[in-house]
Amino acid sequence: MKALLTLSRAIDTLNERVGRFVQWLVLATALVSATNAGMRYSFGMASNAWLELQWYLFAAIFLLAAGYTLKHNGHVRIDILYGRWSERGRAWLDLFGTLVFLLPFSLLLLWFSWPGFAGAWQHNEMSPDAGGLLRWPVRLLIPLGFALLSLQGISEIFKRIAFLRGLISLAHEQPVEKV
Repeated sequence: MKALLTLSRAIDTLNERVGRFVQWLVLATALVSATNAGMRYSFGMASNAWLELQWYLFAAIFLLAAGYTLKHNGHVRIDILYGRWSERGRAWLDLFGTLVFLLPFSLLLLWFSWPGFAGAWQHNEMSPDAGGLLRWPVRLLIPLGFALLSLQGISEIFKRIAFLRGLISLAHEQPVEKV
């Protein structure tokens, strides 16, 4: 179990770093959007490339930060029962939900999105719009985002099992002192 918790910490670190990087993409998206709007309204200059860049950054924010959001327990859930359950009950529900819903769904999307990226990469697919961007970078975000989410799901499984075995506390993810 110790090796799995070490792997879990490595996955957590990866998603933490990716999440911290993605936070800067929010600023970049705002700047690109403001610049594009400013150029269009002030000088009558429009650019499909700037508009597509804004979309690509927006996609990167949501796809790449999914694992980070899961790590920080920030995904939306319906807390009708969850909030009333004990910490052990919540751990069991998290374990069930991750194994039955999150992992199969994310791995399926990773699997089905890879050929779209590979085809765009192989054919050097470009946007059909005048002045548009390459499509493979944004298509890569889909399998990459779901890979990060899947990895974080695996990390959460390891942590829930360790918690249920009394090895860690979920509140701080520190080892529980046995007396």
